[in-house]
Order: sequence, then structure tokens, then C-alpha cells
Amino acid sequence: MKILLTNDDGIDAPGLGALAEAVDASFEKIIAAPHIERSGCSHSTTTDRPMQFQQRAANRFSVEGTPADCVRVALHQFPGEFSYVLAGINSGGNLGVDVYLSGTIAAVREAALHGVPGIAISHYRNRQLTPEDWRRAAGWCAPIILDILSHRCELGVIWNINLPCLPPEQETADIVECPLDPSPLPLEFLAEEAGLRYSGQYSKRARIHGSDIDVCFSGKIAVTRIPLVG
Repeated sequence: MKILLTNDDGIDAPGLGALAEAVDASFEKIIAAPHIERSGCSHSTTTDRPMQFQQRAANRFSVEGTPADCVRVALHQFPGEFSYVLAGINSGGNLGVDVYLSGTIAAVREAALHGVPGIAISHYRNRQLTPEDWRRAAGWCAPIILDILSHRCELGVIWNINLPCLPPEQETADIVECPLDPSPLPLEFLAEEAGLRYSGQYSKRARIHGSDIDVCFSGKIAVTRIPLVG
């Protein structure tokens, strides 16, 4: 079976390499990712200009477009080839209402619209205090990915995984299945000469007990099932 790997951090992002490492070697992996970072682009697509689709290496392609574009182009270029689509590992969390803003989530949502199930994976972290450990992230993801792909993928559903921010010495993390938190992001802005700059702090956002935000902020891996509709 073939799996399409993509992201919104760009073709050269280390999290994409970690995702490829996390996928079992029995699957054939094809990478199609944006040629540059497209974080926060949501489900936007490119319909008003040509997009370059370039082969970087064997089974590795860059697309001059958004994550949703990458999925569309790959499904067109390799018709009927993909059993699943995986997006990530995103550098930063995609929790709660982030799912409406995230290009990572949009890639998997686009795949689901075409009848291809998949998983979005993100890594919440404190960029100032916690160094990136993509080896550890890949190790956390590998059994979860295998479990979902082997037993629980279904049409019309996407799975959203968020890895927690933990001390470098902590190698293991509990896995908790939990619902999406509907709480809005903080409405905080600073007035600057050029206009209003958003100043809400991600780590201080509202969190409902037992929701994906609460689980991930509490140091556990949050696994959330999201129906495509409803």
C-alpha cells in the first residue's frame, strides 16, 4: 500500500522527515509537500495560476502551492494509488479550533473529501525552553500511526494527533483519546503604529477538562477522531 506524506512546514522541514521515519517500512511512501512553509493557510487552494510540480528525489516531490494543493496534485498525478494520507509532523500544536486554521489538518481533510482516510500529526512545544527532538517524536507516533492505519481508519473521518511538550529526558508519554475543544483562541491585540498585532498566548488559551487541549497541555499525547461532517 502507498501512503502520501505531506505537511505545511515545507518540503525541507525536519518534522516531515520524522513522519517518514515513523511510518512502518512495509508501506511505500511518497512525499508531496509545499516548496516553502505555508503554515496557517487553512484549506486554501490555488486555482488562478500554474503550480510547479518538481521531483526532488525518488518518491519526493515539491509543489508550489498549499498543503491542500499538494494532496490534489498528488491524487491527480498518481490516480488510485494512495491508501492513506498523513500530514506532519507539524512544528507546533494543532489543537481545538486550530483545526480550522491549520494547513496540516486541511491536507488530511482534502484527502478525506476524495475518499482517502488519513492522520494529521502536530507537536506542541515551547520554542524558547524545549529543543526539538524529532527522533523522540517519531518514536511516539510510530505505534499510534500503525494502530490507526491497521484497525481504525474509516471514510469520512480524520484523526488528529498532538504530541506534548515534555522535558528532553522524558522518553515516554501516555496516549489519551479525547474530544476536540471548541473554546475560542484568546482575543488579545497590541496597538502598534502599523495597526493591531495579535498578542494572545497559545499556552494560556482556554481548556475544557478532558479535551484535546487539556490532555496535550497536561503532558499526554492527544488523539482525536474528527468526522468530516458533523
